[in-house]
Amino acid sequence: MNRPWLVALSLAPLLGASQTLVQAASMALLSVVAILVHRGLMTPLRGRLGGSAAELANLLLAAAVVTCQTLALQAWALELRQALGIYPELLAISCLLFEQGLAPATRWRRVALLLGGYCALFLLLGVSRELLANGTLHFSFAGGSEMTGLRLASLAPGALLLLGLLLALIKRACPKQATPDREGNR
Repeated sequence: MNRPWLVALSLAPLLGASQTLVQAASMALLSVVAILVHRGLMTPLRGRLGGSAAELANLLLAAAVVTCQTLALQAWALELRQALGIYPELLAISCLLFEQGLAPATRWRRVALLLGGYCALFLLLGVSRELLANGTLHFSFAGGSEMTGLRLASLAPGALLLLGLLLALIKRACPKQATPDREGNR
């Protein structure tokens, strides 16, 4: 599978389902559960399957885990399910990305750190978008009906702009020394 396409497609749940803090927290929780269950179920299969069989098992397992999650949401939290739209189904792409991007021997600590960062980004984006769009935090599933602030923050293009701004601020706050081969100087 082509990893850059997986990374680009995994942004859809982050940008689309983070209009409010409640939606962002729900998607972060769903992401963590789906990725951990998927990695846990793939662990015994990695040693037994190879090549295209492993990729097929990976794909089918991701689809099965996310489908079970979506059905559980539909059964027990219908209002949340309707507020999140199609984005819970797209978490299968995040499962595939974590499986493809991390080596099979990767420690669970690295997975936990990456998931923690992913969840923090979800929550930070949800809080920022809701505060910019509504001016206050509403602890409900759907976004506030009255947009008193910046309307662009409640839309997906505004989320992409806000994500870029947040990542730039994070990079500015936590600078890492770039290695000479990463700086572009040869």
